[in-house]
Amino acid sequence: MPSADQSNEVFARRPKRADARRNYDALIAAAREVFGESGAGASLEQIARRAGVGIGTLYRNFPQRRDLFEAVYVEEVRALSASAADLADLAPWDALVGWLHRFVAYVGTKRALAEELVHDSEVFRSCRTEIYAAGEPLLRRAQAAGAARPDAEFGDVVRLISGITAYQFPDPAQRDRVLTIALDGLRPPQVSSGAPA
Repeated sequence: MPSADQSNEVFARRPKRADARRNYDALIAAAREVFGESGAGASLEQIARRAGVGIGTLYRNFPQRRDLFEAVYVEEVRALSASAADLADLAPWDALVGWLHRFVAYVGTKRALAEELVHDSEVFRSCRTEIYAAGEPLLRRAQAAGAARPDAEFGDVVRLISGITAYQFPDPAQRDRVLTIALDGLRPPQVSSGAPA
């Protein structure tokens, strides 16, 4: 999990009043969309417009552009990590694959933000720790069930996913097809993708 200090520090700015909190959440959602569409260089005015607030409201919540990057990044990591629990009732292989599909969607947003964050920053490191804390148990569970190859480490899986997401796909269906092919490499040699886990 990320250090409590870092996670809480990023979200210490979250307002207490309901109306201010709605604006804050709207800005996070708008920034996630706009950064995903236009990259990290997207204008803050565009984000404020998308959120339905004035630019002054954006700056009150996020005095510096980096504050907004960090808040969106941490929010994405928290949602990704929490989603691992949503898959707990699935078969081990299905849970791992379901979470990895969510991880691929997350990396699309991450790419736009990570270029603006220093990779050895405490926030970046704590988020990486949280991702590993969510994903490693899913891999270990699939390995224990004989559905994933025993020699794979979660770091291998992260590099596999990162390699796939480094390319722009013409449509999500092709990306998902390539991911499915790649994930077949995580299966033990005797298990095919069509066989039950």
